[in-house]
Amino acid sequence: MAKFQSFICSRGHCYDLSKYGTLNFSRREVKTKYDKRLFAARRAICQSGFYDPLYEIIGQRIAASGSGRPQGVRLLDAGCGEGSHLTAILDNIAGSTQTEPLGVGIDLSKEGIISAARAYRNSIWCVADLARCPFADKGFDFILNILSPSNYSEFHRMLSREGEVIKVIPGRDYLGELREQIRKPLNTQAYSNKRTLERFKDHFANMDVEHLRYSLPVSSSLLDSLLNMTPLLWGVEEEQVERIRVKGLQQITVDLTLLCGRLSI
Repeated sequence: MAKFQSFICSRGHCYDLSKYGTLNFSRREVKTKYDKRLFAARRAICQSGFYDPLYEIIGQRIAASGSGRPQGVRLLDAGCGEGSHLTAILDNIAGSTQTEPLGVGIDLSKEGIISAARAYRNSIWCVADLARCPFADKGFDFILNILSPSNYSEFHRMLSREGEVIKVIPGRDYLGELREQIRKPLNTQAYSNKRTLERFKDHFANMDVEHLRYSLPVSSSLLDSLLNMTPLLWGVEEEQVERIRVKGLQQITVDLTLLCGRLSI
């Protein structure tokens, strides 16, 4: 990105790179709970190897399809946060495609996009709304949507003819040990991804599903990052969070479902 100063669309609109190397396509300032502290914790989680098995599965899937694309693989991470997921997947497929893949990350959080651009300079990072993506029709071979909200009409529009949407959603036991510590005092119901799965099927009849489940030991530093990262704790009183921190967790379960959808041709 350092060699570019501006981007110009087919209609002549010019968008200058910010001093951070980002592009801002959003016309409104959005206030969210996704702040610097959360993004720093998420990056620490990602760089600890927490999601490495997920990156490997996605990388294998992209490499198997992308090796036959002479123009190179074009990836969009929709809801990229601070960029660690996209960067790890690009690293995973390095050398497996004929040309260097193009990675683009979009998120409505300006903090997340700035953090991504500062840490990972080989991709394009954009502040943009999923409901109004600033990209051309059929522009991406893979659209990643990892633990993030979706906009399926935009995904359909931007996906290339033989492209694939890879959406990752939590399984029932995702962060189960932490959920249990929260759920009991609040008397809330167990999580289910059934409705999300059914909605994906409504939009992608041509799809398949993969499940990934494993457990990891929890160090004090990993627990701190988990507590600072997860929206599960939004609305939970600080005293309860501190009790979890003091008590600790022996292990944490990563339970994920990959929904892989293609256009019906």
